[in-house]
Amino acid sequence: MPVLVKDIMTKPVITINYNKNIKDAARLIRKRKKGALIVTKKRKPIGIITCDDIVYKVVAKDIKPSTVKVIDIMSEPLVSITPESSCVEAARKMRRNGIKRLPVVKSGKLIGIISLTDISTVIPEFTEYLEERLKMKEQPAQPKEGETTSGICDSCGEYSENLKYVNGQWLCETCRDELEE
Repeated sequence: MPVLVKDIMTKPVITINYNKNIKDAARLIRKRKKGALIVTKKRKPIGIITCDDIVYKVVAKDIKPSTVKVIDIMSEPLVSITPESSCVEAARKMRRNGIKRLPVVKSGKLIGIISLTDISTVIPEFTEYLEERLKMKEQPAQPKEGETTSGICDSCGEYSENLKYVNGQWLCETCRDELEE
């Protein structure tokens, strides 16, 4: 039985109005001990702002945080998922979009948030996948053809202990067989 997003999502979600400034956002992140805030306009989720956004887009450019609006540096459009989706589907969506968190939206209303960390706590195989991804980030070299690892298949999105780097993709055994046919 698959683990559903609604079973492990975090709620309530910490939000910030799009018109607030980065100083307000940073204070809220610190106060709530969160890595991201969902940006809202008229109570509807429109974007996300992370600690990385604040560091890279404001602090590293030596811009005064009180002079920058949240809407100016938030990431948009907001990629979200439904509460009835599986955690595997959520992980695939995060991977495809290069993100670590997904707001959970039902009928246009923000009801929770799920992260890769949340998923890794309920699906142990994802912990190994995350550790491998971190190692890959540390190694700037491109994988070599035929190299093997564990993780999520680039073709089908399923977790595999036996991924092989073929034609610029990490493929599981099933997808490699299909490729050869």
